[in-house]
Amino acid sequence: MMKSPKFWSWIAFGGGLFYFFVPLIGMFEFSLRAKRGEYSFLAYQNVLGDPQFQQTFFFSFVMAMFTIVWGVLLVTPTAFWVRLKLPQLRPVIEFITLLPLVIPPIVIVFGYIRMYNTSSFLPLTGSAMGTNILLMFGYSVLALPYLYRAVDTGLRTIDIVTLTEAAQSLGAGWITIMFRLILPNVLVAVLSGAFLTFAIVIGEYVFAALLNRPAFGPYMVWMGSNKAYEPAALAVIAFAITWACMGLIQLFTRLSKHERAKA
Repeated sequence: MMKSPKFWSWIAFGGGLFYFFVPLIGMFEFSLRAKRGEYSFLAYQNVLGDPQFQQTFFFSFVMAMFTIVWGVLLVTPTAFWVRLKLPQLRPVIEFITLLPLVIPPIVIVFGYIRMYNTSSFLPLTGSAMGTNILLMFGYSVLALPYLYRAVDTGLRTIDIVTLTEAAQSLGAGWITIMFRLILPNVLVAVLSGAFLTFAIVIGEYVFAALLNRPAFGPYMVWMGSNKAYEPAALAVIAFAITWACMGLIQLFTRLSKHERAKA
């Protein structure tokens, strides 16, 4: 009786592995066929050696870093203050953070273009820097559901009321409490949300394409419509980047648990 559920669990696990990995293996095998009659990494060499790949990936990497910093500075104090002083507003805040999952990105970006075009009171689309700032805001909106929940989950694991009262009794101000007490205690949760944000920014297409920015997402779409084997290689690289982010989340989580156990 005890073996049957375990057996079916392994069957489900094996089915999941088959569903996810067999197409990926097929795509990887196809990406190695750039040379007729033999396997080679020619497609990967073409992709990695393409100056446009390097430029677009670097642009998206920089945008991801700015988006992460902006998102953490926006979400962490908000989630902390809501849990500490305004717990009755938690359902409202959670509903607001879920809106990016309901509203299509194309609707958001057209709203941005309408509100911040060159004839508006804040013409962000009139310059490259302003458009980049607008793009960062758009990325922050897309990452908001994941980043907020990651930080909020981290705050649940600590007694922020006791920690805040203890810090205030020692004369600490709000900035000190936020950056020297709360943030270090939820660092793993923040990093989890940061890596998810990075993965979202790297693969996002709609915002970058409609705002006409040289990002990695539009480059992947362009590559898919103009090349044969290189798109498969590029997809494998994108999967590897995403999995690396997931692996770093697990690594930091385990390191954090190990440090807490030692303490």
